[in-house]
Amino acid sequence: MKKVALLFPGQGSQYIGMGKKFYEGYPIAKETFEEANDVLGFDIRKLCFEGNMEKLTMTENTQPAILTMGVAMFRVYMQEIGIEPSYLAGHSLGEITALSCAGAIQFQDAVKMVRNRGKFMQEATAFGTGSMAAISGLSWKEIEDECKIKREWGKLVVISNYNAWDQVVISGYKDAVEEVAANLYEKGGGIIPLNVSAPFHSPLMKLASEKFENELTKYEYSKLKWPVMSNITALPYEDSSRIVKNLKKQIVEPVKWQATIEYLEKNKVEIGIELGPKTVLKNLMKKNSKRIKVYSYDKEEDVQVLKTELNMNRNIGSIEKDNKMSVITRSMAIAVCTKNNNWDDKEYEKGVIQPYRKVKEIQAEIEKEEKEPTIEQMREALKMMRSVFITKRTPQKEQIERFNQIFNETGTRHLFSDFMMPAD
Repeated sequence: MKKVALLFPGQGSQYIGMGKKFYEGYPIAKETFEEANDVLGFDIRKLCFEGNMEKLTMTENTQPAILTMGVAMFRVYMQEIGIEPSYLAGHSLGEITALSCAGAIQFQDAVKMVRNRGKFMQEATAFGTGSMAAISGLSWKEIEDECKIKREWGKLVVISNYNAWDQVVISGYKDAVEEVAANLYEKGGGIIPLNVSAPFHSPLMKLASEKFENELTKYEYSKLKWPVMSNITALPYEDSSRIVKNLKKQIVEPVKWQATIEYLEKNKVEIGIELGPKTVLKNLMKKNSKRIKVYSYDKEEDVQVLKTELNMNRNIGSIEKDNKMSVITRSMAIAVCTKNNNWDDKEYEKGVIQPYRKVKEIQAEIEKEEKEPTIEQMREALKMMRSVFITKRTPQKEQIERFNQIFNETGTRHLFSDFMMPAD
């Protein structure tokens, strides 16, 4: 199986209508937007689907909107494809989305977190005093030298994003950014002013960084299910204890995206799946790697090619084996993504955690021995999913849809003709 990395974009990828097809097409995506509405106290669905661009682009709105869409797409991906990632990586804001999808931050907490993050970043500088610009076609040294000259004259401007070898973003006071951009243009650089409301990832965000650190201490953090890349180190988190420190520093330090992709490439990642609006990270990958193919989950044509890519070069026997394994992996993914409506801890431990842990052990055993799953092992996964549905009080209609989804996608219905489906 090819190694997969899930990629989550940051601010600037938003557009009116984003997430609508997922909301209308998948119950789990609809539930995700509704969860965000409950946390925020306003209709983020309406803001994303029908709002005006000016309001959506307000930092305090953009960040929860992009995070919500990213988590919704992740949940759909886990239901529809279900191949577990080797790594998750997010660009700026996307790092928090990645941490949430990896289970380190509860989704409801992440929504509150980024809503306040946006407010803090907007409040850190007076409106109109800061700006950002993307620079392409010049070396990092040439760009840093120009920024250094301005700083020596007391005009703060820094490199805020190392996106690719030939593309960086500069951030700082508006006049300093404009002067550096003009000088670099004279040297042959390509200049694109960014439509942002504050100079992100620069020392001008110091106050926002301090406020965000205080915000981050209000939450609890769980163990990471998969490795998540840090923007400031370009290395995976060792554990969740680094989250507060890293996310605080991320606001004032540059995003090391190029180095992040270099790490993924060195660790044999072959497929990247962008979970979020547009194709920003897909386009950046073309500049950073010839080995990693990226597919945007926001583009239906990409999704179809991706499904073909993940099933190519396999004979009939291996496809059947993978389909049987998918009964187990998809059951686990659906169990995790299913909304919980039961807050009794004892019932949750018995009906969700214990059965899931048992199937996780079965999965590990199969992978270790490299064998084909037995009927009994697959049946244990289905029994676990039924236990999760009952405990989480999932509506019967949704239960039936989920079981049919697994049987149809894996082509294994004939193996479970005696399996008792929920009564409609």
